[in-house]
This record gives sequence, structure tokens and C-alpha cells, in this order.
Amino acid sequence: MADTSTIARGGGSSPAPARGRRGSAPPRKPSGLPAWVVPYVLLLPGLVVIGGLLLYPLYQMVAMSFQNVGLRQIRGVPAESVGLENYEKLLESELFWTSLRNTVVFAVVTVALTLILGTVVGILLHNLSGKMSTFLIVGIMAAWATPAIASAIIWRWMFDAESGIINWALNALPDWFSELLFGRADWTGEPWLNDPFTIYLVLILVVVWAGFPFIAVSILAGLKSISAELYEAARVDGASAWRTFWKITVPLLKPVFSVLIVLSTIWNFKVFTQLFVLAGGTSNREAFNLSLFSFTQAFSAPPKMGMGAAIAVVLTLILLVITAVYVRQIVKTEDVR
Repeated sequence: MADTSTIARGGGSSPAPARGRRGSAPPRKPSGLPAWVVPYVLLLPGLVVIGGLLLYPLYQMVAMSFQNVGLRQIRGVPAESVGLENYEKLLESELFWTSLRNTVVFAVVTVALTLILGTVVGILLHNLSGKMSTFLIVGIMAAWATPAIASAIIWRWMFDAESGIINWALNALPDWFSELLFGRADWTGEPWLNDPFTIYLVLILVVVWAGFPFIAVSILAGLKSISAELYEAARVDGASAWRTFWKITVPLLKPVFSVLIVLSTIWNFKVFTQLFVLAGGTSNREAFNLSLFSFTQAFSAPPKMGMGAAIAVVLTLILLVITAVYVRQIVKTEDVR
């Protein structure tokens, strides 16, 4: 017999409506945008910021490189278009070629030394215990985090001719040892920062000291991603440490090395602050690189901002070519994989 009390309450035999699960999200309203449009809408704020902070100034720099911009233009007089005149004068300038040579040689040497030292330190950190590795990482990253102007001032004081610690340390060496290594024993008043060659030697020390910690930490992160079984198999096969490095570590870290080379090249081509401080401003023209040369042309009296912009465009084009080559190499590597 059916339960009449249930029927009387209107329950019948139909099941009760199901309740939603606790914590389930409410149904979302459609955005009304096609699915392919949503990523571009999300990227739009970032593109606006990049356009305002990077692309528009870059356009202004390129446009200024074809104009004669000086004091009159700063006061409000419209700039006069000169076509390729700034670039023609630039290519005829002996100081431009000296600056270009200094920039390229410095970048090549510094990138190589930074990568070598950073790789060695990264491998050493990988082989240390966790606590010691963390302690050393914090220590070396302090050098990388130091502002460029602060580190340049410290190094300038160290190599000062009268009160620098470098001359004091060299004079503290035994005379026979100093004669054996350097061919001289007296270093009193040695003007390290007067000659372009020694200025760049000091600049290399400054940039490598500040740059290798980033390389080391990046290499360490790459080494952490390599399976330990590969190294164990190499040891079982009797491979030496050097052969293991070239056959396992280098090929697997090739994408990391490519990115680090690109970043280091861009940073070292654009070095300005450290050179400006070490050279004592813009008086030593033989020590110019492209960045310092561009600054001098644009802001020294009388200002030639069109010429300074032309130098900056040349530097940007060089960096774009180098970056394009390495990015293409990275893409080829990924395609092979």
C-alpha cells in the first residue's frame, strides 16, 4: 500500500530537485568576445605601457637622428631636417670608429670572461652543500645588486693614484717578486685611470665582478634541471670530468648559454655609468665607447642631439642584429628538439 501521508504532502513518487554541491562556483556569464580576441585584450595594457615607455621614445630617437637639434630647438624652434647628414658625419669621424672599436673589443672580452667565471662558480655552487651554497649565493648576489654608480666609485677609489689601495698593495709586495711579475717595484702615484688601456682594464674588472653572479646563479639553476642519472652513467662508463662537462653539461645548457650571451652582450655594449666614473667624465676622448660618445655629442656644449641620436641608432641596430642571430640560433635548437 502506498504511503498516503507522502501523497498528501504532495511528494508523490517524483524525486526531489538536486541541490548544488557546497563550494561549487556559480555559472559564469559569457564575455561576449570571441575566444581568439581574449588573449589580445589581456595583452593590451602591457602593449600600451611598452608603447609609451619604449616604442614612442625609440621612434623619437630615430626621427631626431635625421634632424639638426640644438639649443634653438630646445627653446622651441622647429627642428630642421638634414636627411642622412648626421650619419655621413658620423662615418667620417675618427672618434666614432675609435669608440666602436672600444665598444666591440670590451664587449667581447667581458662577455667571455663573465661567462667563464660565472660557469665555474655555478658548477662549484652546484657541488656544495645546501646551506653553504645558499650562503655563497647571497654573498655574490650582493655584488650584482650593488648600484653601478656605487661600485664604480669604490673601484675608482681603489685605483686612485695617490690614495688607492691597489698601489699600496703592490708596494707592499717584496721588490724581487714585484720585479719578477711586473718588471718594476715602485708603484707610488701610478695613474691607472689616465690611460685608455688601463681604464678599460679596470672597467673589465668592474663589469665582470658585478656580472658573474647572475651568470653563476643562472648556470646553477640549469644544472639543477639536469638529471643526476646522466652523470652517474658517465661515471660508470669511465668518462672524465672534462669529457662529462663537454658531452653532457654544455649541450643540455646550450639554451641557457645562448640567453646569457645575448643578455651579457646587450648589457656590456651599453656600459655607460662605470666608464663615465672611471674616466672622470668626458675629457678622455680616446676612452670613449658608443654610449659615452653619444652622451657627449648630445649634451656637451654645444649640444648636437641629432648626432647623439644617430650614434644611439647605430648602437641599437648593432644590438638588434646580434640579438636576432642568437634568437634564431635558440629557435633552431628548440626546433631540433
